[in-house]
Amino acid sequence: MGGTNPYIEKPAAELPRKPYKVTFHRPDGPAIVFEVDPAKLPYGPTGLPGSILDIALNGGAAGLDLEHACGGVCACSTCHVKVVKGLESCNEPTDDELDQLEEAPDLSLNSRLGCQCVPNGSTDIEIEIPAWNKNLVKEGH
Repeated sequence: MGGTNPYIEKPAAELPRKPYKVTFHRPDGPAIVFEVDPAKLPYGPTGLPGSILDIALNGGAAGLDLEHACGGVCACSTCHVKVVKGLESCNEPTDDELDQLEEAPDLSLNSRLGCQCVPNGSTDIEIEIPAWNKNLVKEGH
């Protein structure tokens, strides 16, 4: 499921013009480093173009499933991540995103919704995926 949410404010986001790296820190395994190619954005239909969710799910960050119950349209808080490095390169959160974040467990000052957080590529960034993220545990494996 993907698309847009017509009931929320559309965030202003500057897409990157040069490649940059995203490091995903997972609670259950080694970090995954992915180089974002601005020429290929958006990678898929989920989340804002160039968002952390778009990169995680569709960009080729192998082995990374980030929960996104609403389909990446800022209608839940399941794609909550923490930007531990490079937060200054990301778009500002809208009031709608901040309202959804209030529902997320383990909230911090560097918390963002993966579907709404779009880095501009001015610096490499590091993302921490919280341990409670449901899709990190696979059934039947």
